[in-house]
Amino acid sequence: MPGSVASRVRRRTPAGRPGRSARATPPKPRTSNVGDITYLSVADGNNLHLATVIDCHSRRLASWALSDHMRTELVTDALKPHRPPAAASPERSSAATTDRSSKDYARHCHELSLTQSMGAVGTSADNSLAEAFNATLKREVLQDNNTWPDPSAA
Repeated sequence: MPGSVASRVRRRTPAGRPGRSARATPPKPRTSNVGDITYLSVADGNNLHLATVIDCHSRRLASWALSDHMRTELVTDALKPHRPPAAASPERSSAATTDRSSKDYARHCHELSLTQSMGAVGTSADNSLAEAFNATLKREVLQDNNTWPDPSAA
């Protein structure tokens, strides 16, 4: 056909690079985790803060903590029940907190053999599993409500 140009379509894998998948699942449970903090609005106008730790292999909630503050203790409380198995490789925790860089948090992660990691500020792409969990929790539990009736209900 005159004037037509043949084009070749380049196929790429979902992650954009050959040999990489869009969702890399760790080979064993409890070898990679993500975490986040979200607020839970209460009808009295106060907020509670929920810190979660999610196992990337099983995509299940591994541990959590709830408090009326967002200090280092909230995250360390969420990490306490989540001890790595003796034979496992070091875990990663990306639990977000305003005190992320605190020495107490770093010391606690070291004691639990957790490797800290942090993505870029303002992006949830590296923490999408935890973000999706928080959104689903609020949507499914609250349904059409905006707040929990009281702290004990949250």
